[in-house]
Amino acid sequence: MGKASDTAGVKPMSIAGRYVRERERLLGMTDAERAFRAQWLKDQVLTHREPVNVPEMYNFQYNPIRRFYRAPLEALQRMLTPSLGFERARNIRYFTGKALIGIGLTYWFTYYLKYNQNDWTRLGGIYVNESREAVLPGDPGYPFVSKKHEGRDYADRDFSAYAQMKL
Repeated sequence: MGKASDTAGVKPMSIAGRYVRERERLLGMTDAERAFRAQWLKDQVLTHREPVNVPEMYNFQYNPIRRFYRAPLEALQRMLTPSLGFERARNIRYFTGKALIGIGLTYWFTYYLKYNQNDWTRLGGIYVNESREAVLPGDPGYPFVSKKHEGRDYADRDFSAYAQMKL
């Protein structure tokens, strides 16, 4: 069984005919072809009531859970449509949703970094390794002496700070 098709298994074809290309029209057209082309161009013009909004189609397209989480931004779009127009209101709705997702992810990531640090008490979390500052001859603080003097200082993971707090 194949995937669903927009054309129901029928090969797609252009309803404009071969005269959609200017080069074909310049080769010559019969009166019947000119009439067909004129009628086709008239058919492309939308009436004042198009596009038609069918409320039942919205319920058919989106399941109840999706309609629930889309409701706040749909309400925002309906509120903005009379003053800004459909296109602008739809764009504001789209970018507001994306901005809220971005802000939420930023807050989550900040929280995760702050409260799930990698130290000696846990295996998980993110370990932030700070690079040491480059000190060259002639700079103040040259020669740079590391604060890590013994081997255990290099894999400490803040254990010595915790041990000093307990003393």
